[in-house]
Amino acid sequence: MIQRYNLQEKDFRGDLFQDSEIDLKGNNDLLSLTRPDIIGTIHEDYLEAGADIIETNTFSGTSIAQADYGLERIVYELNKVSAEIAKKAAEKYTKLTPNKPRFVAGSIGPTNRTASLSPDVSRPGFRGITFDELATAYKEQVRGLMDGGADVLLVETIFDTLNAKAALFAILELFEERNEEIPIMISGTITDASGRTLSGQTVEAFLISLEHINLLSIGLNCALGAKQLHTYVNTLANESNLYVSAYPNAGLPNEFGEYDQDPVTMAKEVKNYVDEGLVNILGGCCGTTPAHIKEMAELVEQIKPRNPFKKEVA
Repeated sequence: MIQRYNLQEKDFRGDLFQDSEIDLKGNNDLLSLTRPDIIGTIHEDYLEAGADIIETNTFSGTSIAQADYGLERIVYELNKVSAEIAKKAAEKYTKLTPNKPRFVAGSIGPTNRTASLSPDVSRPGFRGITFDELATAYKEQVRGLMDGGADVLLVETIFDTLNAKAALFAILELFEERNEEIPIMISGTITDASGRTLSGQTVEAFLISLEHINLLSIGLNCALGAKQLHTYVNTLANESNLYVSAYPNAGLPNEFGEYDQDPVTMAKEVKNYVDEGLVNILGGCCGTTPAHIKEMAELVEQIKPRNPFKKEVA
């Protein structure tokens, strides 16, 4: 959605970062500070389409990711303002549709470093980051998201479960310090047809590694389209007593890296999730426009969601 605006370097710099020695174009999170009008409009586009939950514009909102741009210092403010922008939009639409309240999920991405894998093939024991460094960075991000009004925290696109554990450690530590809790959602990424995360876990292993945390939901997103992700969502739904989320990409990327699966086709593919009772929370990742969300919202409007406690009942 941001790419549709064809923004230039000046948009990313705004008035705040005119003196940056590093090119900032592509740092989409930064637009919450330099072009909040665009970020707010995008949020409203999805809410107008029928979204119940919108994510903050903070997928790369840690000091680890922002270090690429020399902007570690702005991380708290970036997350706080991003949450405030999303919250304002959600509250506006909640007032318009009081029978359909809208919520803000604070997006917590995986960072551009991994705690489980070496970035140097000649040194398999080397790590580019430590657990403690990750936890410290995540804690700063989460503090900003909570202060900005996020209703739920979403640790998403998990390719390394150890990174996710660092995020969850930081979240729980902050909860204890603040004597305040909000729900936690997590969503992993199956990287290819092997059915594993980048760090090598199967869906079952991913679930076992994280289900001890008090979670609102566990799910899968990104990397694959709805058709390719179906098998893994099915496994998660059958193995878990948690609420299950799924937000696949709009198909697979074409030769230019673009996602061109149309909304009707994507809705037909995710309909299998709904018909088989696999999900409680449904959405879309890369390439998913408001038109895609509108199709999904209409699809599930009268459908009963999955019963996460069916295994216990049985």
